[in-house]
Amino acid sequence: MSTPAPAVTVVGLNFPPEPTGISPYTGAMARGLAERGVRVRAITAHPHYPEWQVSAGYGQWSRKELLAGVHVHRVLHYVPKPPTGIRRLVSEITFGLRASAARWGSPDAVVFVSPALFSSCIAMLKARSFHRRRPTIVWVQDLYSLGLSETGQGSGLVGKIMQRAEGWLLRRADRVVVIHDRFARRVAEDFAVRPDRIEVVRNWTHLPPAPDGDRTEARRARGWGDETVVLHAGNMGVKQGLDNVVEAARLADEREENVRFVLLGNGGERDRLRASAAGIRRMEFIDPLPDAEFAQALAAADVLLVNELPGVAEMAVPSKLTSYFSTGRPVLAATDESGITAEEVRTAGAGVVVAAGSPEALLDGAVQLGSDPTASADLGASGKRYRETVLDETFAIDRFANLLTLLTNGGR
Repeated sequence: MSTPAPAVTVVGLNFPPEPTGISPYTGAMARGLAERGVRVRAITAHPHYPEWQVSAGYGQWSRKELLAGVHVHRVLHYVPKPPTGIRRLVSEITFGLRASAARWGSPDAVVFVSPALFSSCIAMLKARSFHRRRPTIVWVQDLYSLGLSETGQGSGLVGKIMQRAEGWLLRRADRVVVIHDRFARRVAEDFAVRPDRIEVVRNWTHLPPAPDGDRTEARRARGWGDETVVLHAGNMGVKQGLDNVVEAARLADEREENVRFVLLGNGGERDRLRASAAGIRRMEFIDPLPDAEFAQALAAADVLLVNELPGVAEMAVPSKLTSYFSTGRPVLAATDESGITAEEVRTAGAGVVVAAGSPEALLDGAVQLGSDPTASADLGASGKRYRETVLDETFAIDRFANLLTLLTNGGR
């Protein structure tokens, strides 16, 4: 008699069809495991990110779907707008309670996706109470308490509570999966997790290749001419510090530089940024696009921008980098020069790093890349090679699948 395929329950706040952030990785991992014969159940919320509003057609108290072989159980939770302070905490707690009350089936292993931190802590309590013989994995996409500290939101008692909660969660997992070697060091040093219980599984691009076509025509369709188009794609939140981009565009107007700054996407800061940018000629906002159009917009730009708030250095590897590297376009990173984002761009040989929070440095970097198409092409080609050799989806999911096999066969 053949051994039945292992069963895995994945608990995470974000899941497709959310187009950005953690969702595409959680969805791709769940789908990839299902394709490898794993019976996958996902306990998640209704799509609401980055708009922080439940998408049309969703919002039922409970909803079950079968998506690409994954049994998805969505539960309704409180969605805050704006997602700040106590509202964000209540949101996580309500999802944690709803996710814990849902039926998990009979999993051979349970995977918690963090963030969200407090919902994962609540779900871990259930796992330790009712599935105590089953191995647990915490898949860390962002270091929560570090993120609050680096964005100035986690000082004093709040920061201590967050750090203790995150440490409690990570130390109780049989394995902690992180997306970068520097995350592994921080988890071991900051939270006293044994290094032999930490695994590194890199993220990958979740976008389809840009459709073949005339790049000039794609630019014309967007209203882009012969100027240097600097495109920032993805969430517009506090961590991104995008006032810096608005001020760089304002400075470009003053200096009459042939540069256009574009913010593509959505997020909690978008409306405020747009109001702040009123009257700036070299500033453009684009609403979120479907995957194929999004990939085409990235390929049609001249420079792809990562912008981070000053002080943000270790909390996350921007998910946009994997998509940026796929395009063959150079990356401009306005970030802490000793941080994880700068290290990733330099390791890939994919772009230029300038100081965070300096509109002058950002504009100068954009002008530099726009004035040297040969160097820009070389940087873009290097980033693409890095994506194809280091940030490979098949390799990442195989590593995760092998880890699950080890744990479900009794390896700890």
